[in-house]
Amino acid sequence: MNQFKELTPGYKQLIKTCCQALEDTKAENITVLNVSAQSSLTDFLILASAMSNPHLKALKRDLDQTLKDHKVKVLGGEAGDDTGWSIVDAFDVMIHLFTPDMRETYSLETLWKDSLPVSTEDLLAEQAD
Repeated sequence: MNQFKELTPGYKQLIKTCCQALEDTKAENITVLNVSAQSSLTDFLILASAMSNPHLKALKRDLDQTLKDHKVKVLGGEAGDDTGWSIVDAFDVMIHLFTPDMRETYSLETLWKDSLPVSTEDLLAEQAD
């Protein structure tokens, strides 16, 4: 749990909420990266895969609704209609949703290879407690 030392309870809860919403809508390969040492724009990236463009739209719709329900301020988002990539900017947490081919093409995990991975398994298990 050392990777959470720099997380405030509020941001930890935000990340958990996003991951749970994505899992509930059947997102695959959910990855959380702590990029705070490399980025001045955001501290955490959440990456998730959708199986198709309609699934991608459903993930974004449900995530947007969850953030609204939790009164999370969102700077903006890019719907990415039929591009295979959608973004939600919640300030210090940025969520990228991809179809598998777009995720492979842009390979953000490789771009942010020096980031610190955050265990989504631990986050979601903690959510259930």
